[in-house]
Amino acid sequence: QVRLVESGGNLVQPGGSLRLSCAASGRLFIIYAMGWYRQAPGKQREMVATISSGGGSTEYADSVKGRFTISRDNAKNTVDLQMNSLKPEDTAVYYCRARKGGEDYWGQGTQVTVSS
Repeated sequence: QVRLVESGGNLVQPGGSLRLSCAASGRLFIIYAMGWYRQAPGKQREMVATISSGGGSTEYADSVKGRFTISRDNAKNTVDLQMNSLKPEDTAVYYCRARKGGEDYWGQGTQVTVSS
C-alpha cells in the first residue's frame, strides 16, 4: 500500500512558477514509477509528466515540454514537479500517481490556478 499526498498548489499569475511536491508513504517507494497528471474542469485527466523508478527516464506531455520538470528523491520518498512559464491553460487539479505492475495509487490532488 502506498499513500500519496500532494502539496504546493496555489494561485499564480501567467508566466509565474510553482513547485508541486508529492510525499509517498511506504518503504518501497523506489520500485514505483511515478507521475503527475492533471484534470481541468470539464476535461479528462491527462498525463503531465512521468519518471521511472530509478529516475533515469522521464516523459512529458507536449504541452509542457520545456516548461515543466519532474524529479524524484528516493531517499526522501518524494517526487516533485517544477512548473515554469505557467499559462492559464495549465489550470487544473494536479494528481500524483504511483504505479508498478497491477498496483496503481493516486493522491487526492492539489489545485493549480493560473490567472491574472
